[in-house]
Amino acid sequence: MSAVLTRPTLLESQPAADPCAHCDARPSSVCNAIGERDLSRLAALTQVVEAAPGHTFISEGEPASHFFNITRGTAKLFKLLPDGRRQITGFATAGHFLGLAVSDTYAFSAEALEPTRYCRFPRNKLRGLLRDFPAMEARLLEVASNELVAAQEQMLLLGRKTARERLASFLVTLYRHSAPCGRTRTRFPLPMTRGDIADYLGLTIETVSRTLTVLRKEGLIDIPGPGVLIIANAAALERVAGGLN
Repeated sequence: MSAVLTRPTLLESQPAADPCAHCDARPSSVCNAIGERDLSRLAALTQVVEAAPGHTFISEGEPASHFFNITRGTAKLFKLLPDGRRQITGFATAGHFLGLAVSDTYAFSAEALEPTRYCRFPRNKLRGLLRDFPAMEARLLEVASNELVAAQEQMLLLGRKTARERLASFLVTLYRHSAPCGRTRTRFPLPMTRGDIADYLGLTIETVSRTLTVLRKEGLIDIPGPGVLIIANAAALERVAGGLN
């Protein structure tokens, strides 16, 4: 399949539990609550979709008919303001489960930032599966709780931290989520634009660019090329994020 996708592509069905059993994101997603022998039941509900950069696969206000589990790539989550502007509320990577709506419509939109693969589950059918697998339902409650914590941290980020602390906090979060099962890495893709980062952090693009340059000169990070980030001193960056340096 071409690396550049022009429209969402529904991948052909695969035998039995194959799409779940061979999923790299499963260890860090809610799906790992289902045992190997029962994966075929989950796979039977699953549509595997690939979306090109720029494709919106969740639209705010549309009927919340599906859940989504990202297995590859990155998406930005955003809400629309009455004047048409977009406020980015977060970024979702492999293992993130999306679509937990408290109403009948989606509360946010999700757009692929790079070639992104996700599993799509019909909401009504997955609810039936959850009745038989309470462990997965418990994981979904954990996801909902984590979203509340993330919302509180975002309020702190925007309300109290300086521009330097905001950007450092953002980079630390990327670092911590750069690989599944806690195996962090120091070099990873940075698919979001400076504008996306600025929108998320409540800063201007110029402030983001200037602060990245400062952090680079201080030896905390490096940006060897477009879309690539290296964490050169994670401990020092965490101190900056916490207002200790």
